[in-house]
Amino acid sequence: MSFLISLGLFLQVAVQTGTHILFGILGGILFEKAGQSNLGTEGMMLLGASFGYFAALITKDPFVAVMAAGLAGSLGSLIYAVITITLQGNQIVTGLVLTTFGTGVASYLGKTLSSGMLSERFSVFFAPKAIPLLSKIPVFGPMLFNQSGYVYFSVLLAVCLYFYYTKTRWGLNVRAIGENPAAADASGLNVVLYKYLHVLAGGFVCGLGGAYLSLVFVPCWQENITAGAGWISVAFVIFCMWNPLKAILCAWAFGALKGLIFKCQNFTMFGKNFSFSAQIMDMIPYVATIVILVFMTRHFKKENQAPEALGLSYFRESR
Repeated sequence: MSFLISLGLFLQVAVQTGTHILFGILGGILFEKAGQSNLGTEGMMLLGASFGYFAALITKDPFVAVMAAGLAGSLGSLIYAVITITLQGNQIVTGLVLTTFGTGVASYLGKTLSSGMLSERFSVFFAPKAIPLLSKIPVFGPMLFNQSGYVYFSVLLAVCLYFYYTKTRWGLNVRAIGENPAAADASGLNVVLYKYLHVLAGGFVCGLGGAYLSLVFVPCWQENITAGAGWISVAFVIFCMWNPLKAILCAWAFGALKGLIFKCQNFTMFGKNFSFSAQIMDMIPYVATIVILVFMTRHFKKENQAPEALGLSYFRESR
């Protein structure tokens, strides 16, 4: 019984550890389904983390802090959208610049944040909320039904995005734009409007992922608080094959691997104590991501490939 309790607690923490990754993946899916390749996820998450924490210190209101984080991420994505959609700039370079921009802004703003402390209202507001009866299920109860409302929202968002892209007219329209914007434009769809809306929404979701770290998971301000989570999210967009439901499993698996590596840093075997460098152990989830990603991309079916027009700028007059 004690083993089941320990396993349940481990899975609960794994979900919490992977939640910000899930937000980053969902934001990336919103970008890429519209045909926009964005490597600026890390920058938007840092913008969300820093502005969310700043708003939390100023207003002491959890809802305002979360909204400020999302809007900060959208502001970063708006810069990206203007350059790549309106001005036809290179999407890869612009994404890298956005990451640099977000890192710089967060570092500058962070100089005034490190001494601040969140009020008790935040710990109460974001505390895990156990769902009666369901949270008592062995192993999976704590994992799925005893989490912060922020975690529940991330799962709900993933499910909603899945149905949006597969069951709604607007979702199918944006998928058509990601595959062939010229054909979508010829059929009467406003390609530029769809791209702008989904880029802004993707930035908002990435900002929420950053705010989860600074407001819920840590919760305090740390320099480079995302620690490369945005880059992992970019890789996992491909790993989950642009499927929001698979994104949940990918993010939670990464969280579980991070937790497992931490537990294996020091262990005893055959009466001997073994220990590994924390830096080396921390590398393992990222290395595993790269290896699995390389393997997966060699076995993609056609229906699981990236949108055909991903990364290609669309100029209406060139049709």
